[in-house]
Amino acid sequence: MSLPKAKELVSANPVMVFSKSQCPFCVSVKKLLTEIGASYKVVELDAEGDGSQIQDALLEWTGQRTVPNVFIGGKHIGGCDATTALHRDGKLVPLLTEAGAVAKSSA
Repeated sequence: MSLPKAKELVSANPVMVFSKSQCPFCVSVKKLLTEIGASYKVVELDAEGDGSQIQDALLEWTGQRTVPNVFIGGKHIGGCDATTALHRDGKLVPLLTEAGAVAKSSA
């Protein structure tokens, strides 16, 4: 039941972050996205009634059970390490721009 919900959330949002409110890695990824100026949707799995089912569905779908579980433009990116590595390599902003999550800079 939760896999269709997870897939629907991912397809409806340019950037989707499945998170837990007390997770320091989740906080770090949300802070990074905010600093970049990306618009993103967050589902705090620890605040959702079906959060653990969604987390199980994400494991089944992506092979990743841990949070944060980040999707950009419908593609599974991974967790905190993968997201910050993309940013460090200068690839995160182009991905976010392509997905329509950040406005193209006029510079």
